Amino acid sequence: MAGPLAGFTIVDLTRVLSGPYCTMVLADLGARVIKVEHPGKGDDTRHWGPPFLGKESAYFLSINRNKESVTCDFKPAGGRDVLERLIARADVFVENFRPGTIDRAGFGWEAMHRKFPRLVYASISGYGQTGPRRDEAGYDAVMQAEGGLMSVTGDPDRPGYRLGVAITDMVAGLYCAQGITAALLARERSGQGQRVDIGMLDTTAALLTYQAANWFANGKIPPRQGNRHATIAPYETFTTSDGEIVIAVGNDPTWQKFCPAIGVPELANDPRFTTNKDRMENYDAMRPPIEAVFRTRTNAEWVTILNHAGVANGEVRNIGQMLNDPQLAERHMIETLMHPTVGATRVIGAPIKLSENAASVRTPPPTLGQHTDAVLAEIGFDAKAIAALRAQQAI
Repeated sequence: MAGPLAGFTIVDLTRVLSGPYCTMVLADLGARVIKVEHPGKGDDTRHWGPPFLGKESAYFLSINRNKESVTCDFKPAGGRDVLERLIARADVFVENFRPGTIDRAGFGWEAMHRKFPRLVYASISGYGQTGPRRDEAGYDAVMQAEGGLMSVTGDPDRPGYRLGVAITDMVAGLYCAQGITAALLARERSGQGQRVDIGMLDTTAALLTYQAANWFANGKIPPRQGNRHATIAPYETFTTSDGEIVIAVGNDPTWQKFCPAIGVPELANDPRFTTNKDRMENYDAMRPPIEAVFRTRTNAEWVTILNHAGVANGEVRNIGQMLNDPQLAERHMIETLMHPTVGATRVIGAPIKLSENAASVRTPPPTLGQHTDAVLAEIGFDAKAIAALRAQQAI
């Protein structure tokens, strides 16, 4: 079954994570993604490792499935001709160079919009295409720092931590994919393409939600609280006899179920803890008896007890434990692809589940330039012209 974006073609000049993550989402949904890479080198992440599977970087393999790879250096005339012909047939053009770079090469938004008014043109950068900081580079760790995430992540008495995943890169990619699909929908109505301008600082700010709302409300800088929630209690990690578990008492009725379930029924009616506001204000008195009782049983025992009581909970699992969860297998979230050089390789599946036109994992991440000749033939280059371009190192 074809995905909902089947029939749309995307020319992808992105590299590293934010852009490739965006175009992978669109490819999973059925779009044709032609990844344009520099001859001989390709996307930087092809060389990031270890680990490698054969000569292929595990990092690259994780975010480039369902794509075709064409090598093209668009600085020489021959390469510019190739790229322009690709764009002429595309619905979407995506790039994540620093602002101004692609304009100097002759493929900026204004030039492309004049030539191809139906083209949706998407850009991801650190700070967006406007504003006093537009020319600064954007990297995930920098954005986690500049975007305030590190200030609210970690223990109160230690320096801030960045998250263990490149969250600001990936959320920029997700917002870009959303912007592209919205622009395509708008084009169906107006006939005109438009620019999608994604700044990583903007998308990181959008993650702050209630942390920002708290500051708007009282002007106080939100502190680091370890694994605690800023406004709900108890909603955090507790140590058990053999590991750690997270419990989420999200409202007062759940508190009334939680206390007798774990063996401290007296806490349920203690006036210091009756409401969430009370529990937040008297947190230092509330936590010790709960902490003590959690140490008396194993993770598995507590999961059974809390699930029976209807209290949300989860073990703190490592990556291997999580990826072996049968729930993920049932949901097709672990897929196996046959890569042309490394053979069978596993990837994370597509998380967008649609009842019709489902997203899918169809083809393995491409080898560098794997589809160059086929795609160039499709856009009008014969074998002699392709050989000439290769001799010029334009492809």
